[in-house]
Amino acid sequence: MDLKEIRQLIKMVETAEITEFEIEEKGNKIRISKSFPANSQPEMHIMPAMMPQMQQSAPAMPAQAAASPATEAKKVKENIIEVRSPMVGTFYRAPSPDSDPYTEIGKSVKPGDTLCIVEAMKLMNEIEAEVSGKITEILAENGQPVEYNQVLFLVEKA
Repeated sequence: MDLKEIRQLIKMVETAEITEFEIEEKGNKIRISKSFPANSQPEMHIMPAMMPQMQQSAPAMPAQAAASPATEAKKVKENIIEVRSPMVGTFYRAPSPDSDPYTEIGKSVKPGDTLCIVEAMKLMNEIEAEVSGKITEILAENGQPVEYNQVLFLVEKA
């Protein structure tokens, strides 16, 4: 893909009602993402191809008003809380490759404790615990991509 084609893709993403676009051609991968000022929120549009995936992850959940996943901790069971990714990005369990992970299964956490990092557009976003409890499950793999609203951790509420 040449520079002219890349520029055309950027212009198309700027004018389209999408926030991110990714293409892979001949072994080269290009991802274009829009950023928004801190005081504004992007509109969220669900594409039909994504509907089955979303239905699988939460089949019995009733329709509710959308809430920010960074501040939302959904109840799975009476005392189990899901910690979800607030964005699309890359999941990291530690601040650097040679550092210890922020948390482990069985470790106690309290509100404000860093659980992981989600890297998006070269920005490292720390994901913090919203409740006191114990990590019962880590559902994302270190260094792997995560989706918006994907469950990263299960925390047994104290």
